[in-house]
Amino acid sequence: MTSNRSQGGTTQSVLIIDDLPFMRKMLRGIAETSGFTVAGEASNGKEGVKQYVLLEPNLVLLDITMPVMDGITALRKILAYDPEARVVMCSALSEEGLIQRALQIGARDYVVKPFLPQRVSNALFRALDNGAPGLGF
Repeated sequence: MTSNRSQGGTTQSVLIIDDLPFMRKMLRGIAETSGFTVAGEASNGKEGVKQYVLLEPNLVLLDITMPVMDGITALRKILAYDPEARVVMCSALSEEGLIQRALQIGARDYVVKPFLPQRVSNALFRALDNGAPGLGF
């Protein structure tokens, strides 16, 4: 599998998968402000899995609750394709059980909506460094 995973000090790429356009825009702004390049966006899990295979980004920001294919199913498919995928889940606080399931499946971290921009940035950097998940807030 070829990959755009970069070595050295080059820019890291992020794929944003969320069904809400305003959330994708917000996450894009946070990622770009933090020094990441947004490789692409998807509005549901099925589209997101296709984009992951096509783009092979360094990181993924993945919503849990979406139409067509939910984030848990998309996470499983992404990890089946690439067991080393670095995925950060985004969810509402009421989805705590789903967050725990995502972490057990292999997500690297999570952020809870509504979130602080610094929390998203920290989660992306932690996922790159293979650090332990943060507190999600």
